[in-house]
Amino acid sequence: MVLPLRDENPTKTFPIFTGLLIFINIAIFLYEISIGNNLTQFIMEYGLIPADIGNLQSMYSLSPFISSIFIHGGFLHVAFNMLYLWIFGNNIEDYLGHFKFILFYLFCGICGSVAHILSNPLSQIPTIGASGAIAGVLGAYIILFPKARIITLVPLFIFIQIMNLPAFLVIGLWFILQIFSGFASITSGVYQNTGGTAWFAHIGGFLAGLSFIIAFYRKKMPRSRFH
Repeated sequence: MVLPLRDENPTKTFPIFTGLLIFINIAIFLYEISIGNNLTQFIMEYGLIPADIGNLQSMYSLSPFISSIFIHGGFLHVAFNMLYLWIFGNNIEDYLGHFKFILFYLFCGICGSVAHILSNPLSQIPTIGASGAIAGVLGAYIILFPKARIITLVPLFIFIQIMNLPAFLVIGLWFILQIFSGFASITSGVYQNTGGTAWFAHIGGFLAGLSFIIAFYRKKMPRSRFH
């Protein structure tokens, strides 16, 4: 698995909402740590449980589509998500504008959640994390900046190399991993019966972000944006 460390793609504006999202996610994670034994109840209340959404017993059942995006299940979970958000989110915010970016981010997160529900509608396991929203950011990035250079940590057998790779390769490999992992989890039965990674939330969020950019911005984008 390759790990992006930073990109060489400067922005014209300061990424206000990217920074704010990172702050909120970290603050909520620190709150999760602080509540100790109440954490399970917190996740059950604010996480997204597919079976509950399917029942649609009240409008409250729809609120986890938003709240679940800001909850994480561990240090590595929040750390990797925030790293990806910082590397790729600032350029998407710069391109879309601050307020459109936050709406885009939430839209992709909701689409990721819908994809997860469709893949496992009877699950009683709460789904949490910003991965679907961040996957949408990656989908937008691969369309807008396919040739942007990404400084990436690449494991080569027992060695680790720092390489400068194009965004389409780094993000493309990431998406292929999500596809294989998602369908492997379904065929093995793991996805239905345990927690773990909600692969189809990643896939759904990515496709939502990619499709949004193609549908609404691709034709308006000057060729100079491809770098």
